[in-house]
Amino acid sequence: MRWEGLRDDSTAPALFDRAAVAPAEPARGTGRAGLSAPGPGPIQAGQGDSPVAVEIRARSIINRVPGESQVPFRWTVNPYRGCSHACVYCFARRTHTYLDLDPGHDFDTKIMVKVNAGELLRRELAHPRWSGEPIAMGTNTDPYQRAEGRYRLMPEIIAALRDFANPFSILTKGRLILRDLHLLEQAARVTDVGLAVSVGSLDESVWRSVEPGTPRPASRLDVVRRCADRGLRCSVLMAPILPGLTDSPEQIDATVAAIAAAGAASLTPITLHLRPGAREWYLAWLAREHPRLVPRYRELYRRGAYAPKPYRALVAARVHEAARRHGLARPAGSADHRPAPPATQPPPTGQLALI
Repeated sequence: MRWEGLRDDSTAPALFDRAAVAPAEPARGTGRAGLSAPGPGPIQAGQGDSPVAVEIRARSIINRVPGESQVPFRWTVNPYRGCSHACVYCFARRTHTYLDLDPGHDFDTKIMVKVNAGELLRRELAHPRWSGEPIAMGTNTDPYQRAEGRYRLMPEIIAALRDFANPFSILTKGRLILRDLHLLEQAARVTDVGLAVSVGSLDESVWRSVEPGTPRPASRLDVVRRCADRGLRCSVLMAPILPGLTDSPEQIDATVAAIAAAGAASLTPITLHLRPGAREWYLAWLAREHPRLVPRYRELYRRGAYAPKPYRALVAARVHEAARRHGLARPAGSADHRPAPPATQPPPTGQLALI
């Protein structure tokens, strides 16, 4: 595969000066976070059931967002590719095909780890051409997925952003972010820091099936609570809301009540959208687990990745009403694209921000 030369265990000639890219080995965790090391041969699509961490040395780490993307940020940092959270709906699944891997099981189990992410970020932040624009993390794969417990890339990344006073935001489902609260507090003293946690529903039966590698929803809301206790504003992305599974008025009300009780700074609802890669994987899961819903999904998503506007408006109205009942200000609207984490500037008082 074309990226094999970037592997940290590669014996092939490097595409760049490895010593210059990562002059020192950072501290790592003592465990392997449930991930084994791959064998010395090429990584093959569709082969192997055990999760593996493929260590690579990236050549760049700050990524420009394509101009056609409907997101309110221009730059991202992604220390991992693939995600052991294994969310069946994840829109980023298709990106594994760029590595000649499949967007299903490979995306969940073949995790690319950019072991030189922290050092590389410092170099790019120091470059004269870098203008200090906000950087979004967690907009593709989760930076606090299981592998982070082993590789500890985020402390290096946050410290670099802090030292350069570069604004940034993080969106996550992971509790590992609590390990880094002290660094986030330090960064927030010198630059704008936006934090958000994704919680689509409190339904644990749905959670176990649709997000099998993530912390339980109540545990994620504890992250929101603990951030608030430390004076760090943390928003909640109520996403995705799944048609026929988590979209009833009663389910939405219970979820919004818990989000409000956790002290969320803002709330944004997002209805499920199904892009290529995620679409096939999610619908195969739906046919296995909830076959009665297959006709409904065929109708809702027959014209593309997004459910019809009337359905999205209905879901948004339910969230708005629940937010009003539970003391959260009325949202400005729901988001129909993969969102950014919260804006680095706090949202106006009395309005739920689009994050």
